[in-house]
Amino acid sequence: MAPTVILIRHAQARHNATNNIPDPALTELGFGEQCDELAKHLEHELPLAQEIELIVVSPMRRTLQTAQQGLGWLMKRGVPVILRAEFQENSDSPCDTGSPIPEMEKEWPQFDWSTVDPRYPATDGLYECTREGLTKRGIAARTFLRNRPEKVIAVVSHAGFLRTSLCSRRFENADYRIFNFGEEEEADVPALVEWALTEKKGGGLGKSEKGIFELHDGDYAAKEKPEPEEVVNENPS
Repeated sequence: MAPTVILIRHAQARHNATNNIPDPALTELGFGEQCDELAKHLEHELPLAQEIELIVVSPMRRTLQTAQQGLGWLMKRGVPVILRAEFQENSDSPCDTGSPIPEMEKEWPQFDWSTVDPRYPATDGLYECTREGLTKRGIAARTFLRNRPEKVIAVVSHAGFLRTSLCSRRFENADYRIFNFGEEEEADVPALVEWALTEKKGGGLGKSEKGIFELHDGDYAAKEKPEPEEVVNENPS
């Protein structure tokens, strides 16, 4: 049976509050108040969270911090964490590009970095911010989740990737939504269907915009079309 998935957006990071900086950490607000609110809500107000058997995290600083602060109570119980590059953010901007694995292994030694694609933080191929890339990565991420044996999985990821590639929903910082895999398929993988509990409320904490927001042209960079070759008339009149 396919798992139930709790999708969580990271708390406020420095690039959300100020400007564009490489692989930013959380702000004081994000690290403190927002993560505390998320942790307390999940632990004490959402019974489903007690059943989480796996935590999947984008290997970027802001998601790692959010997972540590917001889901640390689960980690202390022994719930395992898997880092997956498929769940990183979806652009090649400095703030959306991760840091090299050797650097992050030293910074975050408590996590197993062997589960991260060795190409990380590549922004080409599966990780390119094109319609094709975002679609393929969404399929890869949903397939990974769909095939896991756990019954309830928490995922800590990013607003852009969650909306464009996984579930067509908007997420405010440190908010979450709950999904099951439905019967309808998207590219041979069952689509995610949101629980009414979070859909009607606008996220589990009620902070997120309601509605469906699918992938559109402004979400990715258009591939440049090659310039047509100059035709040389070898027999001028």
